Amino acid sequence: MIGHRNAEYRLRVAQGFLGEARQDVNLERWRSAMDNAQLAVENAAKSVLALIGPLGRTHNPAGPLRQAVSDGVFAAPHHERVQRLAELAEVLGHDVHVQTDYGDEMGGRTPWELFDETDARQALAMAEEAVRRAEALIQEVTR
Repeated sequence: MIGHRNAEYRLRVAQGFLGEARQDVNLERWRSAMDNAQLAVENAAKSVLALIGPLGRTHNPAGPLRQAVSDGVFAAPHHERVQRLAELAEVLGHDVHVQTDYGDEMGGRTPWELFDETDARQALAMAEEAVRRAEALIQEVTR
């Protein structure tokens, strides 16, 4: 596997967004917590993708992660971890990214009206899981 340096960079980006998501929850900024949690998950997924090659520009790393597992790029012991990371990236994917920035124009709801404490806490938990999984995988692959 290649791209350890880029993987570690992306992981640091994910960790930074995770830290901001935690702060946002503490400050009860639900929209911002959602935004930062989404970016933490996206970058955690991209950090794992960076292990196997250059990253294209995407806000949806779930598909490429699943394809890499299907293609046998990751060793069998890592399949479950990568699949779960893909699931998290799908749940907190591009749609959430758009909603946190633009809201629901058709429904007339702003980004701040779309998300509440429950949403933010669930997104934070998913972001924490995604970053933990990426950290463990990168550590195993790069040692």
